[in-house]
Amino acid sequence: MNVRYARKGLTSLAVASLALLAVGCGAEEKPKADKPTATTPAPQKTQAGQESQGAEEPEEVVAVAKGQKGLELAINSVERDAGGFLTIKGQLKNTSSTGTIISSRLSGDETEVVKHGNSLGGATLVDSVGKKRYYVLRDTDGRPLTTSGLSNLGADRSIPVFLQFPAPPASTTDVSFQLPTFEPATLKLS
Repeated sequence: MNVRYARKGLTSLAVASLALLAVGCGAEEKPKADKPTATTPAPQKTQAGQESQGAEEPEEVVAVAKGQKGLELAINSVERDAGGFLTIKGQLKNTSSTGTIISSRLSGDETEVVKHGNSLGGATLVDSVGKKRYYVLRDTDGRPLTTSGLSNLGADRSIPVFLQFPAPPASTTDVSFQLPTFEPATLKLS
């Protein structure tokens, strides 16, 4: 057998295999009729490409921390979980009439956190009764367990944020939430 014809045969076999593979992958692309389709609107993007809450119902606000350049952090929930963590969820909003750059100071000054980009990693909880300060948790690579990739926020826009801390003891009922460049806010813990 000639080597030239053998190569052509192998090439044809490879092309045919890829064609069959491509056809087989698209077989289940149609949604099943018995499954409901999602009707929630897609999140809107701000000027910075960050998500902004659409026309959802406003959540309860348990505390508001006011920052510089019209930024406000509205805290919607503070939840302890069984694993010993405390998760804070809220909305970072630009209340000014112009877009603003989110300060890198919100990341804090720890080298390990700063190297992972802009985040809310500089936040702390202060238990004045127990005389302890709690820092945002980090993963094994040093990334803070909080919203990251913050850059700028358009006028009258908001983005959902979260922060996770080690939970203070069950006897602790109040903590001061502190974020660089923001006024402190008192949080009630259940």
